[in-house]
Amino acid sequence: MIYDDGRLRGMLRELDDPQAIDSPGGDARQAASCLFERLVRLLEERFQCFCEVDREVQDASFHGAIVLPSTAVQSGEQMIVRLSNFGSLITAGAGGLARGGVQAVERLREEDLDQIAAISAELGCIYVPGHVLRERYDGGNLEDWQTMWWHRYFDYM
Repeated sequence: MIYDDGRLRGMLRELDDPQAIDSPGGDARQAASCLFERLVRLLEERFQCFCEVDREVQDASFHGAIVLPSTAVQSGEQMIVRLSNFGSLITAGAGGLARGGVQAVERLREEDLDQIAAISAELGCIYVPGHVLRERYDGGNLEDWQTMWWHRYFDYM
């Protein structure tokens, strides 16, 4: 899959609101919750599996995480899909739910990523690939240890 990295970077910068560190204001939380439940259903349907779902995320810039079992994906290890609290952004990584998940994107097979990107588009969301999220965060809204765009939109704050 080919991504317009420049467009994605512009969008990430546009969403980077200094007044909203972990979640945009207004009805965004309720909208993210509805969108997240639709994402869970589509992932389970398309990958024909039951997913482990973390709906209790707090103090984070993402709404929740969905774990697809290794037996359901081509990549051979569990895949974690996260929905950001900002702008209906979705990403995926391999392995566990730890911060290193952004580094694990190289272990995902293109077939799996294509499915996630297609599901994202169907939901009206934007899939943000790991190579963009691993780039240095150049905004001014995070702590010193938070150095990547991953931290801004898909990690604990």
